Amino acid sequence: MFEPVVYRARRSQLIKSIGSGIVFLPGHVESPMNYIENTYPFRQDSTFLYYAGISNSGFSLVIDVDQNHTTLFGKKLTIEDIIWTGSQSDLDELGELSGVDHICESVQLSDVLLKAREQKRDVHYLPPYRAETSRQLEGLLGLETGQSLHEHSEVLASAVIASRSVKEPRELAEIEVALDVTREMYRVAMHAVEEGKFEREIAGLVEGIAISGGGRLAYPCILTREGQVLHNHDYHRQLRQGDLIVQDSGAATIRGYASDITRTYPVSGAFSSRQREIYQAVLDSLTDATASIRPERPFRDCHLIAARTLTDRLQQIGLMRGNVDESVASGAHALFFPHGLGHTMGLDVHDMENLGEDLLGYDDQIERSEQFGLKSLRFGKAPAPGFVLTVEPGCYFIDPLIDQWRSKKRYEEFINYEYLEGWRGFGGVRIEENVVVTSEGCRVLGPPIPKTITNVETACNV
Repeated sequence: MFEPVVYRARRSQLIKSIGSGIVFLPGHVESPMNYIENTYPFRQDSTFLYYAGISNSGFSLVIDVDQNHTTLFGKKLTIEDIIWTGSQSDLDELGELSGVDHICESVQLSDVLLKAREQKRDVHYLPPYRAETSRQLEGLLGLETGQSLHEHSEVLASAVIASRSVKEPRELAEIEVALDVTREMYRVAMHAVEEGKFEREIAGLVEGIAISGGGRLAYPCILTREGQVLHNHDYHRQLRQGDLIVQDSGAATIRGYASDITRTYPVSGAFSSRQREIYQAVLDSLTDATASIRPERPFRDCHLIAARTLTDRLQQIGLMRGNVDESVASGAHALFFPHGLGHTMGLDVHDMENLGEDLLGYDDQIERSEQFGLKSLRFGKAPAPGFVLTVEPGCYFIDPLIDQWRSKKRYEEFINYEYLEGWRGFGGVRIEENVVVTSEGCRVLGPPIPKTITNVETACNV
């Protein structure tokens, strides 16, 4: 946890933004894997973590906006708790560490919320994304089943987004710690990869390093020779000479702050000529997109800059043709680049998307596109200084998508389908960095992780 004053200041800012009513922020409870006492590794709700700092299960915050005070609700430790989990901070101590005004046992929570409802006070809560939270909200607030999914407070969601989007220096320092561990994950993986090993062997090393760094993986690791599958979490394949590995993984710190890095590297230790061409195209796209980021520029424009650079390089290779600007405007490049350039990052690897992706990433000036590829851009508006974003262009050869587009003769004026036939089975390339937006542009966070062709090949052969 940070110092108590940090959480008090964050709650004070939230109170000013809400105006009146009650803010109810439930923390997470344990979630069973296959029977009630065998639970998944616990991860606290990030908004609760942001305003309370408590990573233990079974706690809730009630912030009385009108009275300007906060109450922490939780369960006092019993001797049985201590037998099974050992001594840990109790309710009183956690209340002091989070800087709250009052502490109460959870059994009193329903009375507090019932009284607020009887007084016709607004009870603000965020959109739930776990079934147990929905049930808790519906039980405490007297809602019908499923009603909690639709009656959350957009006022609260907007206030939380405004507060959490601009990262404090202490938060940036946490992200840098996560990236230090992530660098080691990539160093070990690039060194260990070789023909005949299985993906799971490398993925196991990566996850072990994340845990040894004091936290865990920020999200399930992607480590695959089938890089054209964007979210491939299988690790059963044996590595072959000539394969490319797409590794998308990041560590999280003990305080919950995430990192999110992707690298692509060759099993053989050296890129083939074709692999070099595609890799350099993606790297150029990353470089140009990163250089374009600044506070007044919509991130959607940075996405289109990445798409333009990629289209230009694919034309040089012979996979695309025609006018570059017209090609990008049409969306033809999305055959190779079907996802968005990046997303927000912080306590969540996709920071605050649970609060509403369009509410977080779009505004009155920038509306979400319906065009294939561009519609998958999660964050499109202009960021402010202090925003942390991922920048992750890619180039993929997805056979079913190629078949579909070619059968419909889509964008034949821009895509060289005849030449593309010889590239089937190539896989994919993605390269990703994490940046913080500054007053003049952006800064790449974390230590250097091999990224140029020369540096990647060297890392694979050390």
